[in-house]
Amino acid sequence: MNFLAEALKECGAIKYGDFTLASGKKSKFYVDIKKASMNPELLKLIARRIFELLELRSIKTDYIGGVALGGVPIAVSVSLETGLPLLMIRKEAKDYGTKGQIVGDFVHGRNVLLVEDVTTTGGSVIKAVKTLRHEGLDIQYVITVVDREEGASNALFSVNVELIPLVSMSELIEKK
Repeated sequence: MNFLAEALKECGAIKYGDFTLASGKKSKFYVDIKKASMNPELLKLIARRIFELLELRSIKTDYIGGVALGGVPIAVSVSLETGLPLLMIRKEAKDYGTKGQIVGDFVHGRNVLLVEDVTTTGGSVIKAVKTLRHEGLDIQYVITVVDREEGASNALFSVNVELIPLVSMSELIEKK
């Protein structure tokens, strides 16, 4: 039994109804990870689990990256847990200030571990991967709290990135 899956269910992160996802897909269930990422105990649990995975799989990284908005609280908590610097990837460049899409200081050629709240098709995280690579950073892994198992893993594999889910959707939804 996946303890994190049970904690997500208990906090009300799984909702049933008719939803349109960020990918544009329609779904009968929705994963509201923000319910978990606004809960300090669950956020700590997620960060610890990601830290354990890094150690277990001997994944070395220089930065923890989070895609705005959903990935940012997770990335902050993982940064605090690991002591690694944080990068935030905006969905679009701002037209003022530094106009950059990446918030945080970084050195070209270094590794970034991207963390995400929920992956479906992988579209938004692939866009973040491309943004980071365009700036000379290397990304080999994305850790997602929940993978909806709707193509993100294959899509990321096609750009040489491994998706590592903490929880899969099949562990969360009620079997009808």
